[in-house]
Amino acid sequence: MDEKNTESVGKKWLKLSLQTPSRLVESVSDMLGVLSGSGVEISPETESGSLISGFFPVEEGADVEGVISSARPVLEELFQLYAQPVPEMQTEIIDDQDWATSWKRFFPPIEIVPGLIIKPSWEDYQARGNEKVIEMDPGQAFGTGQHASTRMALSLLTTGLSDQPVEKVLDVGTGTGILAMAAVLFGVESVLAIDNDPEAVRVAGENVAANGLTGHISVSVTDLADVRGPFSLIFANIVHDVLVEMAPQFKALLSPGGRVVLAGILTGEQEKNILQVYGGLGLHLQTSEHDGEWAALLLQRR
Repeated sequence: MDEKNTESVGKKWLKLSLQTPSRLVESVSDMLGVLSGSGVEISPETESGSLISGFFPVEEGADVEGVISSARPVLEELFQLYAQPVPEMQTEIIDDQDWATSWKRFFPPIEIVPGLIIKPSWEDYQARGNEKVIEMDPGQAFGTGQHASTRMALSLLTTGLSDQPVEKVLDVGTGTGILAMAAVLFGVESVLAIDNDPEAVRVAGENVAANGLTGHISVSVTDLADVRGPFSLIFANIVHDVLVEMAPQFKALLSPGGRVVLAGILTGEQEKNILQVYGGLGLHLQTSEHDGEWAALLLQRR
């Protein structure tokens, strides 16, 4: 009898799906990836947002309600941060074979920004010309670069590195480490990547090692208050309130003429407030990017 078939007997996947507003797509997909430890499927965005599905491994006869009960309070807490109710959850049990042969098609190599390719480990992709390639699998903590805020942060990061040499960078709220790795690939010698989530630090460390960048990137749970500068560039793809809270610390850690990339900001009042807060500290707008309801900013210390 085929050994692979023997091992897969009774193996199922619980597909847990919920319709998610656009502003929560990245956060919810990241959270489902962490909770499930597996892939996350995101439908194309519409005016009402995206249908996000997490895939949880379950055995035949497993307590499916127990899985849902464990996931619900975590999702409720996340939605409450945005003053949103948790949408109705849809569930479906699918066979292991169906999962194994279908979900990977949602994650081909993709050019996130010009010249930067994100590829999963199972894809064989050869860089063309001056392309940079980051290997990163979906279903890990906090984003593989497909959300608007991450794409714009990467775009402003590459912009900031193209016209001014940068030796030392601070990545705050590193998540998967995608911004830190991109910085090194585009010429930065040293990056300190910090996050207050030990799971994110673990995942980022694994990604950094898998891409052979350990010698350039230090990943840790170091508190921002314990970081010592100066840095030529700081980037943070977090949320508005945290970016406001950290503004004085960012200013203190920046070298004269240093710059900061901020993302995770909603256009409108949040963007205006960020510009006002940072402008009051002497950090002024160099350039910005917008995608739908999201904004990202590149500011410079005078």
